[in-house]
Amino acid sequence: MRVAGWIAGVVVAALVAFFALAPGIAERGMNKVVGGPWPVGSRAEALHATLAIADMHADTLLWQRHLDDRATRGQVDLPRLQDGNVTLQVFSSVTKTPKGQNYDSNGADTDNITLLAIGQLQPVRTWSSLLERSLWHAEKLRRAEAASGCELRIIRSAADIDRLLADRVGQGGCSHGNSPDASSNSVRPVGALLSVEGAQNLEGKAANLGVLYAAGFRMIGLAHFFDNELAGSMHGIRKGGLTPFGAQIVAAMERKGMIVDLAHCSHACFADVMRVATRPVVVSHGGVKATCATNRNLSDDELLALAKNGGVIGIGYWDGAVCAPTPAATARAIRHAVGVMGIDHVGLGSDFDGSVTTGFDTAHLDAVTQALLDAGFDDGQVRAIMGGNVLRALRAGMVPA
Repeated sequence: MRVAGWIAGVVVAALVAFFALAPGIAERGMNKVVGGPWPVGSRAEALHATLAIADMHADTLLWQRHLDDRATRGQVDLPRLQDGNVTLQVFSSVTKTPKGQNYDSNGADTDNITLLAIGQLQPVRTWSSLLERSLWHAEKLRRAEAASGCELRIIRSAADIDRLLADRVGQGGCSHGNSPDASSNSVRPVGALLSVEGAQNLEGKAANLGVLYAAGFRMIGLAHFFDNELAGSMHGIRKGGLTPFGAQIVAAMERKGMIVDLAHCSHACFADVMRVATRPVVVSHGGVKATCATNRNLSDDELLALAKNGGVIGIGYWDGAVCAPTPAATARAIRHAVGVMGIDHVGLGSDFDGSVTTGFDTAHLDAVTQALLDAGFDDGQVRAIMGGNVLRALRAGMVPA
């Protein structure tokens, strides 16, 4: 009996250690920051402090961390968003990824996220339902918002963006401390918008679009790393176009005021959506083939089509998007995209916390501001790229048709 009890104790201890340590170990191996520090001059520092910065994609909600707390791993949390002077961060819900994930060809018959959901001790309902995984991510963000006081605000409407921008430059900051001069201790709030990475979480039911909308989601990427019921993926097996169900969902999203995201969408899907979309769409995170010729990135013809649609592309920071995790590589891709599309259609799409290695985290976005100045952009162009274009697109996209 004593031996049995000892064995049981060892097993329990091992399980406790696994559930406590394994998620953090896994994330440290997947979301890395390398390189730097990147020199930032006084002109870039001064300009950066005045910017309204918006990033269209981060996968932070996937991981077992408290968004309000400064973390020693990963690339995004609320304190680091504040350090980086970020106005609005789009947080994506990742619900399924294939084993052996790659940019070339992936099937839909395996899933890494199930093991992660179990290992992170998420609610049991999330272990077998992709929809419930997204609803859990929305719940995590609501809890973070409540715990933050007014420092983190979930964005659900164009009016919410207007209010956020006004409060960041006016008297609506979050007061800290008991100083008679509360403004001296104010912290500017950060907006958070919910997105979906791959609409497989609809589970084939159009009614679930309303469920996601009610939970606060305002952007949906049609596909992720495999083909699904709505669309082919750049990284799928068939890489087909928009399906009839996908066309139904795109139309319903436009009516509701939900933004269509074509990141990861196959080239056939991209072309199909360009034909049927009546409102601007986005490519939340990616790059351009001209500076980094991976299957992940858009051709010049696709950039021109996106500009004609009135949409925006978010340029990323990782090697698959820009071929080197450096601020200069990101600025080089932005320079090309602006040359093709014009200044009004290019923004930021970090893919932070998306199992990527970057050269900096969100606290050090001033390195991108410096790289854009080094690339020859003027102050007004930097303002547009670092957030103005994205904020305009998000605001317009959330107005119901």
